[in-house]
Amino acid sequence: MSELDLSQYARDVVADVQATADAEGTMTSETFTRRVFEDLEQAGIASNTFTAYHGAHGHLVHGYGIGDSGECLDLFVTDFELDPLQSKLTKGQTETAFKRLLTFVRRCRDGLRQHIDESFDVYDMCAAVEKALTEVQRIRLFLLSNRVGTGTVVPPTDFDGLPVTHEVWDLARLHRHATSGSISEPIVVSFDPPLSCVSAPSSEPDHSVTLAVIPGQRLAALYGEYGTRLLELNVRSFLQARGSVNRGIRETLLNSPGRFLAYNNGITATASQVEFACGPDGRPTGISRVHGLQVVNGGQTTASLHYASSRDKADLSHVMVQMKLTEVSPERLSEIVPMISEYSNTQNRVTLVDFSSNHEYHVAVQRITRSLWAPATDGSGQETHWFYERARGQYTDEVAKARTPAKQRTFKKLNPTKQKFTKADLAKYVNSWNHLPFQVSRGAQKNFAVFMDQIGEAPPRVDIQYCQRVIAMAILFKAVDRIAANHEAGSYKSMITTYTVARLSLATEQRIDLDRIWREQQISPVLEAAIDDLCPRVMRAVTRPREGNHVGEWAKKAVCWDAVSRVAWSVPRDLEAELRDRPLDEQALAGGAEGATEASDELTSIPADEWFAIERWAKETHNLDPSQRQLAQYVGRRLELDQAIPEAQAVQALHARNEALSLGFVPGP
Repeated sequence: MSELDLSQYARDVVADVQATADAEGTMTSETFTRRVFEDLEQAGIASNTFTAYHGAHGHLVHGYGIGDSGECLDLFVTDFELDPLQSKLTKGQTETAFKRLLTFVRRCRDGLRQHIDESFDVYDMCAAVEKALTEVQRIRLFLLSNRVGTGTVVPPTDFDGLPVTHEVWDLARLHRHATSGSISEPIVVSFDPPLSCVSAPSSEPDHSVTLAVIPGQRLAALYGEYGTRLLELNVRSFLQARGSVNRGIRETLLNSPGRFLAYNNGITATASQVEFACGPDGRPTGISRVHGLQVVNGGQTTASLHYASSRDKADLSHVMVQMKLTEVSPERLSEIVPMISEYSNTQNRVTLVDFSSNHEYHVAVQRITRSLWAPATDGSGQETHWFYERARGQYTDEVAKARTPAKQRTFKKLNPTKQKFTKADLAKYVNSWNHLPFQVSRGAQKNFAVFMDQIGEAPPRVDIQYCQRVIAMAILFKAVDRIAANHEAGSYKSMITTYTVARLSLATEQRIDLDRIWREQQISPVLEAAIDDLCPRVMRAVTRPREGNHVGEWAKKAVCWDAVSRVAWSVPRDLEAELRDRPLDEQALAGGAEGATEASDELTSIPADEWFAIERWAKETHNLDPSQRQLAQYVGRRLELDQAIPEAQAVQALHARNEALSLGFVPGP
């Protein structure tokens, strides 16, 4: 990928942050924080992150996060400057920022939340931090800055016995990520003593294969340290211990750890470079260091080891895992790794669908949007593109290719930054429209995995009309986001937005005229007024969690959507006049995908009572996900009312029913 000049990158970041902050009515520091959060989440470095600013004498914090495993507490402080090249981020400023974060942690432990109004999002942050301190195993402090740091290494410390590490994400590091073409910095692992191995000679110059056995405790520790970063090239996410494979792994680890090597297929890993310890004859005898380590098959094995150790306190000292390690030339990585993963015969085979960037769906969306001109609506007559960033950094790369400032300005005029959207954005727009706001609220990575499962089970026909309608969803989502900001949604804005879009889609039965939104490149005044009326109602339901949850956790639950779907609101008469006569169901959105009604036909042959029975059985037996139980109730209700069910949800519902049958559910007579 072409290298974009650091100073130009700095100016682009400031311009993008200012434009976004102006459009959303937020502070530039908050907008910059959210921007970096997205990068960290996509890189698998952080998850479940929330912005929430609080500053007082001695402490300053801009956000927090608690990892998916619940073992790590992350705190963030932001340093954002409108003219970042005029000064450096000094070592003293870095150390002061981290001290302020740690002071905030200490004050949370000592009951800071008791002095904050419960209606403020900062209260949730303080409560979450206070609770996390009794549960997590480590703390990470992050300094996010758009200046270049002069002293970025701060040694680890501890807090009440918890190890504390420090990470500085300055302009140089952010720039490196934006221009490197890789999602995150490579993982480098040393083995002392070296792992005994057998290195197989290869006739191919671009790769070589080594066989080894790695201690289970070491593999579990690697997942604990790096999380999903270790699985970047294997985008099938860990499915928890629900499937029979993962339960089998857990039982073996708890009851027969010494047999794990015999029972388990092991892992397939790749590396950009492998260093060996060699014998007297010069032949490799052990692996001493691995650069760019990635587990491309066996992600469930890796994560199961970690969770068995941390949650079940399993003794992994006798567990060994076989590993096939392939050293691949960096320039062939994207080509060879999918083949390795596709053909590796592991417990849950990763298919080509999982390699999202190169999946035919995303390739088709990119191909069409690159040549799709959006109508000019500002009177200038200048049509523009909505730039779909199929692979990370494509927009930045295209800007870099326009070598002169004049050409770069022309490119940005035709491809405005505000009209750039990523794979994660697309999944967010579509799943909000399809009544899955609780999935969207679980974070970009998890929501995208759900979206790709849907694409794999019911692939749409990606044509011009499909892309126009997806972009219309983007315009609608962004409009709702602005309105949520006007209602002072604060750090909950992303959740309020997805829930408002979903509730609007539900109330209108997906009859909003997306084709009109595409033609006009904006929503109508009537629709905007309706959203303005609906948004605060949704906000009240989302920000008043039940069951002792804080808002961030509540929004991830299907019961939250159940509560929002029951919010009293009816479509205004003037908006009703603008709606389509028929719902814009999944088949219409897909442009008439072949076989698009098969799942719906099968689903409607199952009586509504059976769907209600599945929901009751799942609650009584604690089987299925909450989202699957809620979906069964939703399908039953729609069937009772003789209403159509979108194809994507029909596919999910049939999958849930099949899972229920396999777990012991018996349909009535």
